[in-house]
Amino acid sequence: MRILITGGSGFIGNHVVRNALLIPGVERVVNLDALTYSGNPENLSDVEDERYRFVHGSINNGDLVSNLIRDEHISVILHLAAESHVDRSINSVQPFIETNVDGTRVLLESVVKSMANDLPIHFVHVSTDEVYGSLEKEDSAFSETTPLNPRNPYAASKAASDMLVQAFINTHNISAIITRCSNNYGPRQYPEKLIPLMTLNALSNNHLPVYGDGMQIRDWIHVEDHANGVLSAMLALYVGKISSGEVFNFGADNEQTNLDIVKEIIVQTGVDESLIQFVQDRPGHDQRYAMNYQKAEQILGWKPEIAWKTGLQETVQWYMNNPEWVESTRQNEF
Repeated sequence: MRILITGGSGFIGNHVVRNALLIPGVERVVNLDALTYSGNPENLSDVEDERYRFVHGSINNGDLVSNLIRDEHISVILHLAAESHVDRSINSVQPFIETNVDGTRVLLESVVKSMANDLPIHFVHVSTDEVYGSLEKEDSAFSETTPLNPRNPYAASKAASDMLVQAFINTHNISAIITRCSNNYGPRQYPEKLIPLMTLNALSNNHLPVYGDGMQIRDWIHVEDHANGVLSAMLALYVGKISSGEVFNFGADNEQTNLDIVKEIIVQTGVDESLIQFVQDRPGHDQRYAMNYQKAEQILGWKPEIAWKTGLQETVQWYMNNPEWVESTRQNEF
């Protein structure tokens, strides 16, 4: 198995790269990353494996993608490269369309080209729970059959890319699946996201900005559990255990309000609750996400392993122990 991972230097991507190299039979892992603001080469600077190759480039470069597939004899593409921060998509949707929609289109066309040259290739498209929309408190968790109902520009761009994948499966008979996951947390997450932002602000004794009343609910999963889920789905597709066109949800039965998370980080960092600052809510802010992952458990034999309390404590401690990484990535914009 020879794997091309897009966005491998990002938060989720670097964990997928590391875990992919642990799989028996993996001969090559190629990481294609444009190293935009959230892609950090330091995330994989400690990986010393002759099977690993980093390529600095964009998924929008069709010639580069096709050449990599041909020259590296790629048999699987794990597509994680994406613009992913909702706030940024509200400010400007253009880079989200360019990367999430058109970048996915380039990859899919490269798969079709590879098939035309009698080079079979499998495609795993990593998406998000946000394509399903928002839940009320009494609603059942999202399942794989929940209709898509994106409610912010980022979610719309991911839903569009999901539909492109499904269209290429139907039209060109490619081998592809889609995975969707709830909110990730863990080491090496870019500091604009909730948990690292609140942790680092607390450690600096800065205000902890909370949107609205902080009662928005998310299902939080450790990034290692998500990475293992993606790789489980990849292996199942590769060996023919599952069919092209399948969708798998990953979650952790761990619904938390934003405010409760902030208060837990306050406890772990020893600062005062007076640092909490309620700010104007984000436009179109979804109230609740929750994922039903029974299908992944039943078919892939996957389930989350890392307990929330343990995972959050270890995550906060990681940021405390890695100030050089923090300084190399942190920007004040968000």
